[in-house]
Amino acid sequence: MSERDADGPLRAFLDELDFAVFSPGFLVTVIVVAAFLVRPDAAFERMESANTFLWKSLGWAYLVSMFSLVVFVLYLIFGPWGNIKLGAKDEEPEFSFPAYFAMLFSAGIAAGIVFWGPAEAIFHYSTPSPLSGSEPRSTGAAVDALQYTFFHWGLSAWSAYVIVAIPIAYFAYRKDAPMRISTIIGPIVGFDNLDGPMAKSVDVLAVFATIGGIATTLGLVGRQFLVGLEYSGGVALGDTGTVLVITGLTVAFTLSVALGVERGILRISYFNMGLFGVLTALAFVLGPTVYIVTVGTQALGGYINEFVTMSLYLGAGETGGVGADGDFVGAWTIFYWAWWFSWAPFVGLFIARISRGRTVRQVAATGVLASTSVTIPWFATMGGTSIYLQSSGQANILGTLEAWAFDEAVAGYPLFEALPGGELLTVLFLVLVTTFFVTSADSSTLALAMLTTGGKESPSTINRVIWGSLMGALASLLMVGGGTEALQQAAIIAGGPFAIITLIAVAVMISTFGGRRAVFLRENESSSASTGAAASEDD
Repeated sequence: MSERDADGPLRAFLDELDFAVFSPGFLVTVIVVAAFLVRPDAAFERMESANTFLWKSLGWAYLVSMFSLVVFVLYLIFGPWGNIKLGAKDEEPEFSFPAYFAMLFSAGIAAGIVFWGPAEAIFHYSTPSPLSGSEPRSTGAAVDALQYTFFHWGLSAWSAYVIVAIPIAYFAYRKDAPMRISTIIGPIVGFDNLDGPMAKSVDVLAVFATIGGIATTLGLVGRQFLVGLEYSGGVALGDTGTVLVITGLTVAFTLSVALGVERGILRISYFNMGLFGVLTALAFVLGPTVYIVTVGTQALGGYINEFVTMSLYLGAGETGGVGADGDFVGAWTIFYWAWWFSWAPFVGLFIARISRGRTVRQVAATGVLASTSVTIPWFATMGGTSIYLQSSGQANILGTLEAWAFDEAVAGYPLFEALPGGELLTVLFLVLVTTFFVTSADSSTLALAMLTTGGKESPSTINRVIWGSLMGALASLLMVGGGTEALQQAAIIAGGPFAIITLIAVAVMISTFGGRRAVFLRENESSSASTGAAASEDD
């Protein structure tokens, strides 16, 4: 091999980099990793202080922002802008609907769904939300527990992703804008100025949010895998084992992302959805089926009827902050909203990447309504089964949680253990944990690589490997240094600032889709007018 050939991959990597975006993200991540290595206690205290300030003083901003996104997404689905094509007028979608949905769902919050599915409802059953007023471990608490779980993982969770994805896809596929987060502000700064300081700042912010969000998920799901090994097989690996296991999982998703979208992410996404459906169906049939349907239906009705109230409920705080009885909101709702905001850059960018040829309505409805319709049965089944087993005395899931220092990662194992065929269900659960981990991580790593190469749709393998390695290292150190609490704090800190970008995205879409040119475009897309006429007017 010649020296020139040997230098090829490295030269390609250096040539593609957007150093103004790559360097800050890379350096800050390295500094954070070093801080947790050298002074873990001090690093954790700093992070804890920042987290406390954000959710106590600015909790209202998270809630109002997310509620606004849900309202706007529903308008996109049912309003006149839904017909706008993300691509040329006659362009067909790049992927079939099954492939599109499998990748979208797997890349979204699916890894978190597996983690929290058996855990969240049982926590709410033991400590109900102040809004419900239910007695702990009562029938009312069971319904409220599922209702709040649906709320945290339903329409709101997916809306943030769609809000980011649609304007990027629209400008990328209709105006040849780069595939990056700063494309959202193209109409504000001008598409010719997307290499300017403001656009670079948006991309850097997206990198920071993505780093915090994906490190949280890698740590949580990696912890669930480790707990499964210890609970089921008595294998306790310790801190060194934690690092080694997350490193191994990191290698797996790095290999997947290196293969690309069609060869890597798509294939694993299909496998994920199949296994997800099988495990949900088995737990539903082998578990308390009638109870799941009864309590789940009541919870769904409460979720629909009280959606606005839950979305804006903050607790009795002082001066607009979160007060004592608002600790539930801070520990759960605000954490989740911040987590979704921190995932919005990379999931939104990934959805934009796979949405060419689809309409605004198709993307919004698939990303929010279809995803929620799959999410709710999972939480109804897992949460309902967990509560039933606890209340009937067939399994002491709360006792197991207490014995494991209330580590949420352990909740699924006593649940499956108590069902017929528990050993098989546990194995399937561990496999699902691993594969969903891989798809969430590889899509986020691809997005980071795209962000740091100026929007390149197929970044170099070296770039993807670098980000995969950094994310794995950060997740490992957060787990070792502060556990689940540290991961949750990282999500809130990283996600908060990006909420501002999602609101800017809403304003940009209102301006773009509501303008005279967009009106003309919509009319032409629903008529037999020529593509050339539409393109001429749109330009």
